[in-house]
Amino acid sequence: MLGPSPDWNVGLSAEDLCTKDCGWVQKVVQDLIPWDAGTDSGVTYESPNKPTVPQEKIRPLTSLDHPQSPFYDPEGGSIKLVARVVIERIARKGEQCNIVPDNIDDIVADLAPEEKEEDDTPETCIYSNWSPWSACSSSTCEKGKRMRQRMLKAQLDLSVPCPDTQDFQPCMGPGCSDEDGSTCMMSDWITWSPCSVSCGMGTRSRERYVKQFPEDGSMCKVPTEETEKCIVNEECSPSSCLVTEWGEWDECSASCGTGMKRRHRMIKMTPADGSMCKAETTEAEKCMMPECHTIPCLLSPWSEWSDCSVTCGKGMRTRQRMLKSAAELGDCNEELEQAEKCMLPECPIDCELTEWSQWSECNTSCGKGHMIRTRMIKIEPQFGGTACPETVQRSKCRVRKCLRGPGMEKRRWKEAREKRRSEQAKKNIDSEQYPGARNTFYVDDPE
Repeated sequence: MLGPSPDWNVGLSAEDLCTKDCGWVQKVVQDLIPWDAGTDSGVTYESPNKPTVPQEKIRPLTSLDHPQSPFYDPEGGSIKLVARVVIERIARKGEQCNIVPDNIDDIVADLAPEEKEEDDTPETCIYSNWSPWSACSSSTCEKGKRMRQRMLKAQLDLSVPCPDTQDFQPCMGPGCSDEDGSTCMMSDWITWSPCSVSCGMGTRSRERYVKQFPEDGSMCKVPTEETEKCIVNEECSPSSCLVTEWGEWDECSASCGTGMKRRHRMIKMTPADGSMCKAETTEAEKCMMPECHTIPCLLSPWSEWSDCSVTCGKGMRTRQRMLKSAAELGDCNEELEQAEKCMLPECPIDCELTEWSQWSECNTSCGKGHMIRTRMIKIEPQFGGTACPETVQRSKCRVRKCLRGPGMEKRRWKEAREKRRSEQAKKNIDSEQYPGARNTFYVDDPE
């Protein structure tokens, strides 16, 4: 993934590194161009997210995609390469695919029939055949061990134990045994690999593997790989380059009569000497459409393109031409107006905020304190839009006066009771002066 970018990426997919005979290719060099994943409609590295709905097909970027594209070339030349991948085989680990037998049974089946050894294996234990003996653990004339193994396929009677699946035998290093057991059993040679170059002189290789190590435990000294020179296309030079097959022809440029059509191909590998690729990437030829009207339409030249319909972002622009021929000459089906997309710098996006939240409770239970309220950013400003104002506000608050000392609460209670008694006495006096008034009684709260 190229970052930052809308959805551009480079890489290899399903690159075949195997030869037809299941060997490994010696070297692969692949120049990479950016591809569009079809999920975002941005045209520059820093374009804002614009999801493509519905998603488009994955395709390689070209030099004519958009005037604001960093890869744009008004002449439609080859797109600039952004990376090169070189995969080269430096060593071979293990055996070749599909050539080496998958299990011990297959290994034994490849060997010449040998006399079966007598053993005391119960008939209820079903084993595979023994594998070939491994190399000796000693490389000198001191005693060592070599091993062979087999697989337990089935145990028909669980009450009858089955012997071990491994067998060991004493051995000595190569050249220490009186018997001639130093012969290696080799597989046939695998087919030659492709040449390491696409043109000129290179190398190719082929391999084989050890089917059975020597009986004396020694290592095989027979070569398992061969290399030779190869020549591909003697007429090519270091300035040659590799290109893809030609694409499909474009539609004819004319709706009637003679026009032109084009097809394109891409550069897969640039010249080894670092020079520019001289191979043509565009091909054009004439094309013939149905015969045009006997009396052609007489049209004025196209006018200049109008201004873009917007002051920023994506819009449309148009151009017109006029019909000059007389109406009696017949109907004219040529278009008199054309429209195309236009792109101006991105529109400024101002900051957007949510509404203020409710004021919080005062942060103290008595005396002076403060409370706050907040709001969230819904849209960050972009492309020179208005910056975001404050998102947190504070306001002073005051709760009842704080009481001090353990006796203050009781004192406050008594003052309240005295106040109620005073108000009661006043109401009693008023009721004596105004007998019709309704009496109100207050009962003191217990202390």
